[in-house]
Amino acid sequence: MNTHTGHTNAIRASRVIGTDVFSTSGQKIGVIEDVMLEKSANGIMFAVIGFGGFLGIGEKYHAVPWSVLDYEKSRAGYVVPFTEEQLKAAPAHSINELTGDDGQAARDASYEYYKVAPYWY
Repeated sequence: MNTHTGHTNAIRASRVIGTDVFSTSGQKIGVIEDVMLEKSANGIMFAVIGFGGFLGIGEKYHAVPWSVLDYEKSRAGYVVPFTEEQLKAAPAHSINELTGDDGQAARDASYEYYKVAPYWY
């Protein structure tokens, strides 16, 4: 099925991982490091966005609800409706913490912080 812009709704995870993420002001704020899937519900829990650090040292990982990422072809990246300051203040996790408790703690904290309606209700 195609979207209103002619793109399909399907995208390979390998095409998403490594894509730049921008704030609404156009500032690059990070990169999609991974996509967390919820196996039992067949859905996307959140995108894992990494920013800060150098060569992976000191980098923070943020769970961002998938529904807020908007791909902009002109930037060849995703735009989130948040400022860099909002993202820096967001709950940060290690990669292992993102999957602890089946990812639910990171998911819940993310949806609450960004005030996004939960998809699992």
